[in-house]
Amino acid sequence: MFNSSFLRWGDFMSDKLGRNEECWCGSGQKYKKCHASIEEKIKSYAAKGYAIPDRSLLKNQKQIEGIRGSSKINIALLDYIGDFVVEGVTTEELDRLIYNKTKELGGIPATLNYEGYQKSSCISVNDIVCHGVPSRGVRLRNGDIVNIDVSTLYKGFYSDSSRMFCIGEVSVEKRKLVTVAKECTELGVQEVKPWGFLGDVGQAVNDHAKKNGYTVVKEIGGHGIGEKFHEDPWVGYVSKRGTGMLLVPGLIFTVEPMINMGKAGIVLDQNDGWTVYTADGKPSAQWEKTVLVTDTGCEILTY
Repeated sequence: MFNSSFLRWGDFMSDKLGRNEECWCGSGQKYKKCHASIEEKIKSYAAKGYAIPDRSLLKNQKQIEGIRGSSKINIALLDYIGDFVVEGVTTEELDRLIYNKTKELGGIPATLNYEGYQKSSCISVNDIVCHGVPSRGVRLRNGDIVNIDVSTLYKGFYSDSSRMFCIGEVSVEKRKLVTVAKECTELGVQEVKPWGFLGDVGQAVNDHAKKNGYTVVKEIGGHGIGEKFHEDPWVGYVSKRGTGMLLVPGLIFTVEPMINMGKAGIVLDQNDGWTVYTADGKPSAQWEKTVLVTDTGCEILTY
């Protein structure tokens, strides 16, 4: 998801409820037993000038269960496609397998016809940072590193995740990039906890990438997800600890940093309007997980 200017948070407390009224979240409980104490805590952060999420970004239990159901299919798709990611296969063939399996499991590929995109997945090879368009003309070769990104719509709820795959005899340098990219994602996820900040996630990612001599793509990041494919907040990975949106129970978003072996610069393919390459032609790697902020930490919904 590209960074753009949009309203990422609102006046959370603007629609005040009586303590004995039904909670706005749809839980059926009284406000005082549901979100009242959470909102008082949010209000204290807002008073100090911190960015807070709008109520609309916090998922209720019904929505969370729906996203969990979609996520199960999403995970199953990546488990399934791994057996077919081998030397000689085309990215178009992999995309067709993903489409057929998604339909078999009762889902819909979320990328298919999304803003004009014509494929059921994004498959990014070597120096493609993200949004690689599957093609009959792209055949996986020995030594390639590949990101497969699948997104699923199931019973009105979206899920999203990606994994890296190594084809045959991959160089030590590329394998290290894939490993460190995974570590960056995992370290970012470890920072997802209630009353932390999105900036905590970004700093953990960026620090680890820099420690290993890599760079982090600035312009593209993670996103909220649930009843829409892309929701607020936008999640960047070159941020500072203690900044960005306050993490509140019920918030769901992806952690998906793009780690470059070379410089952080990127270029967009002007022919297809989707594929993003590293500007210097060096490899890039990415893993994606979707996480739910809980009362005590986070729940990983996709991996």
